[in-house]
Amino acid sequence: MTPLPQPSDETHALKCELAGEVLRSSGKLRLRVTGWSMLPAVMPGDTLVIDHIHRDGVTEGDIVLFGRDRRLFAHRVVTKGGQPEDSPVVTRGDAMPAADSPLAKDELLGKVSVIVRNGRCIAPSRSLRLSERAVAALVRSSEIAARVVVGVYGIHQSS
Repeated sequence: MTPLPQPSDETHALKCELAGEVLRSSGKLRLRVTGWSMLPAVMPGDTLVIDHIHRDGVTEGDIVLFGRDRRLFAHRVVTKGGQPEDSPVVTRGDAMPAADSPLAKDELLGKVSVIVRNGRCIAPSRSLRLSERAVAALVRSSEIAARVVVGVYGIHQSS
């Protein structure tokens, strides 16, 4: 028997569905990041400004928002097939060990146009610098490393 979702899980799922609807209807959305999957390019607490976009407006290296299993994910496009509408778009969090399964047509919601961090607007880079790739690889291999990176970032921001 499958357990029923806890109220907090259901509330979170409803918020994600609402955010997707807002993006589809208004064309723009601001979301606060809570996860670590895009370290170090996107940090917990950053706000993402997302523009509604269709599959043909996405290129490799873009950070996109997609919905899956009643959750939202902002990951980088690592593979995009050619021109046909049916060719796959594959994403991966910079700090994740493996790519996500290919996106279904209705899962892609938008593209990150701006990262807001401490009041500063940052244009998302389409690739990581060498130092960022090293941090992402370290975080991929160790949750402790991820906690250290987030902790050091938090200390740096508060000073």
